[in-house]
Order: sequence, then C-alpha cells, then structure tokens
Amino acid sequence: MAAAGRHFDMAVVGAGINGAGIARDAALRGLSVIVLEQGDLCSGTSWASSRLIHGGLRYLEYGEIGLVYESLHERRNLRRIAPHLVKPIRICIPIYKSAKRGPLLIRLGMIAYDLLSFGKSLPAHEMLSRDRLLAEEPGLGPDSLCGAARYYDSQVMFAERLVLENLLAARSAGAEIHTYSRVDKILIANAAAHTVVYSDQVSAVSASVTASVVVNAAGPWVDSVLGVTTEGAPRLIGGTKGSHIIVGGFDGAPGDAIYVEAAADGRPIFIIPWNGLYLIGTTDIRYDGDPGEIRASRQEIDYLLSETNRVFPRAGLGVDDIHFAYAGVRPLPYRNRGPESAISRRHVIKHHREIGAGLFSIIGGKLTTYRSLAEHAVNRVGKVLRRDLPECRTHNTPLPGGWGLDESREALVALDILSGSGVERLISIYGGRAIGVVNLARRHGELARSLDADGRILAAEVVFAIREEMARTLVDIVYRRMMVGLDADQGRALYDAVATLAAAEFGWGEGQSASGLAELRTFSDSLRVPC
Repeated sequence: MAAAGRHFDMAVVGAGINGAGIARDAALRGLSVIVLEQGDLCSGTSWASSRLIHGGLRYLEYGEIGLVYESLHERRNLRRIAPHLVKPIRICIPIYKSAKRGPLLIRLGMIAYDLLSFGKSLPAHEMLSRDRLLAEEPGLGPDSLCGAARYYDSQVMFAERLVLENLLAARSAGAEIHTYSRVDKILIANAAAHTVVYSDQVSAVSASVTASVVVNAAGPWVDSVLGVTTEGAPRLIGGTKGSHIIVGGFDGAPGDAIYVEAAADGRPIFIIPWNGLYLIGTTDIRYDGDPGEIRASRQEIDYLLSETNRVFPRAGLGVDDIHFAYAGVRPLPYRNRGPESAISRRHVIKHHREIGAGLFSIIGGKLTTYRSLAEHAVNRVGKVLRRDLPECRTHNTPLPGGWGLDESREALVALDILSGSGVERLISIYGGRAIGVVNLARRHGELARSLDADGRILAAEVVFAIREEMARTLVDIVYRRMMVGLDADQGRALYDAVATLAAAEFGWGEGQSASGLAELRTFSDSLRVPC
C-alpha cells in the first residue's frame, strides 16, 4: 500500500480496457495517476468480448456513421501500435433469400464500409457468387443461399494482453497500478472529488489517497462506484448481456470468420476461428443482475448452437462439444425501452459537476475505440485541472510488446527449448517483451524448460507473470498472463506445475498453494457448461 496518503492528479477506478487506456494516455502526458481495480485487470467486460477490432458494420443500419468511421480509424491505429496482438481477419457474410438483409443492402453496406475506411491497408470487399462461396466454404448449408460478401476486419486474440500492455505502458510512464483494490468510498471536499478510500482484497488492508480528478471507468459497476460517492444518483448503466461459446473444429467448419443473420431473431452472430478453436457469439439481452456472477444461460447456449447448426448442417454441435463458455455485461447507457441492439455503442464521458468537480464516469464504448475514448477523456481532465497538456501520442506510440518482434523471435529460437509453434505462441502473447522471458530463463536455469510435451510453454512465463506483469493469483497467471486458460482444456494439465513455480516465487506455504489451486479449478469449472 505504498501509495497510501499520497496525492495524484488522477485516480482511475477500473482496469478494463477503458481504464487502462485512460491511465496510459494520462501518464504519457505527464499526469500522476493511480489505477484502482477491485479484481484483476481485464476480469470484467473486456475479457468477455467477441475479441474483434472492427468498424461495427451493423452500426450503419442505425445511422452511426461517425462511430463506424472512428472505429475504422482506430482499427488502423491499433494495428500500428500492437501488431503482435491485433491481426487482420477475413469475414464472410452469407446472403440468403429469406434474410432481412438482402444482397443490395449488404453490398451498399460494404461500399460504405470501404469508403469510411479510406486509406486502409486491408483489401476492399468482394462479392461472391453462390457457386464460388460453396466451393470455398463447402460446409455452409446450400438451401436458399444466394452468395456472400467478404471483407477484412481485425481480431485481437487475447484482449487481456491488450489491457495489460496499456497498464504496463502507464506504469512505465509513472502510473501506479493496484489490482485487487476495491474502492469503498469517494469523499468530496470543497465540491471536488478528493479522497478515495480503498481496501486490498488480498491483504484486507485499507488505505486512502487524494486525487484532483477521479475517473470512474468501472464498466458495468459504474453505478456501484457512484453509490459509494453519493446517494440517489440517477442510473447511468443499462447493461446488456453477451454470451459466447467455445468449440473445437467441427464437420464443415469455416476457414473464414462467418457473420450471419440469426433465423430466430434476425440478430447478427459470429462464428470465428480463434486460438485454434471456434468462438461463437454473441447474444444481446438486458441484464440487471450482479456483473460478477454472470454466466451464459442454457437458453443462450442452445440459441448459439442452433444457429450454428443451421448455417453448417453437418456440424451437429451439442452441449458436450463446448469446451467452455463466457458472458459479460456491456456497460451501455441506460434505456428503459426499445430494442437492445439499437442502444448506441458510442461512449459518453459524463462530468458529475452536480456531485463534485473533477468526478467523471465513462459510459459505453467499444473495445475497438478505447484509445480515442481515452484521448477524449484526458483532454477533458486537462481542462478541469487547468493544465496545458501535451498532445496525445498514443495513436503512434507502440505498446510495450509492439516493437522488437524479430529480435525476440530470434532469441526464443536460440534458447532451443520451444517448438516452432511455441515460439510463435510467445510472440503472439508477449510480442517484443518475449525477450524478457528469454532473459529470465537464461538467468535461472530451472526456468529454462518447457512445461508441456509439445514445447509450447516456458516455465519462465510463470515467474515473469509475477515479477513483471502484476499477477497475484493462479487465475491471473493462467487466464490473463500466460493465456493457457483459454486453450481447449483450459490448461488443466499445467495447473500443478504452475502452482509449484508460483508458490516458490510468492513464498507460499502448502496451505496457500492448495487454496490457490482450488480457486483456479473453481474458476475454470464455472466456465464449463453442464451437459
């Protein structure tokens, strides 16, 4: 609790993608920043996304031209600053005779999408005939199929790493990052956000700091954070639930990502090649429950399976084919009526002057546009602080892993421990920062070994996660640092080995190690779908 009693220009509540992006931008512009997150980084909405960095093609239907343009512009920025994390993905939209969106409408949408992404490096769209489509994607059901549109967007395989690298960049620029630090009270002094009281969820120690500005970037917990500040604040968040299922390869599985209109309700869903598996989602249902207890319902799972089996008739997917499922709450603006899909994904930066000058809340937003949201937020904070801040430079400053990729790849190969797929795995997770994992393995011979028979995972990664990446639990290490928790088996074969390495680094006794393993297995089990 080294920050206790200190003063900061800005306290950021929440370490999802928006809070991480704001912290990075603010710290790079010279502000003193503390980030307080009640759990681990990226443990809420940001990890439960469809993992796409995209322009939001369907937002064109709702006239959100500005949002689509912003998203496409930010897609280009993210590919520039995080080339190891954000990669192009080709997406196919099958067109059916009975669909609400016919060939003409889809073609017009594709043309508009290309025009709005003027200057992009990705190829333009193309329209496919029925015969060509079935030749390239023979698993698609041919009934009433007219053809398809095909275009490029981008994918972030591991959104967790994107959040982490923003926080690492913020920390390098002087920010303090405190995970497992729940904000218990925000006290207002002289009509300004002033004292933030928080408690460490691991040590149970409480502390406080003062801040000239508090940015509430708690996602679906925004209203809860406001509740510890003042009573009777109007509701800001009207979250909707989005669920996804993860399956392995199936008969007729596509080579491209498929973006298709659901027969049941007309909602677009994705079937996406991801992490050697297939990610299928999402749903969009109003949700008023506890965001921390959210799970994919059996009704949502059956809906996603049914639609996938309709589009790919040979798939025959059932519940027992699902490796795991996850769900999250989109922190959208509160609306008490109207369809969920029509709620704008554009962000809102609300200054609570009526509560206290310098208290802000972030409402809505998209994974794709987090960087521009952060830029707008820090610009507003600068005005409140009456500071002439330097220009934002997050659009062209690489994230920590975004440079030195070739050097790191060469070092990994020279280590002569990993297979070719293992080398590429580490580059896709750590980027240029993989050199740090290599150096750790070289300094400590016991860490210079593979944890798996396929030579994909280095023992040094466990210690690197703890020393360099702020991991505090086994769940942090497995699911949000090494990323093996998102493999088909959820990395279960490695749990004991990871726990042994972590216990030595943390100085855990036998009881603490057993408790950490039990917590990890409970979390993994919570993502499984009962048959």
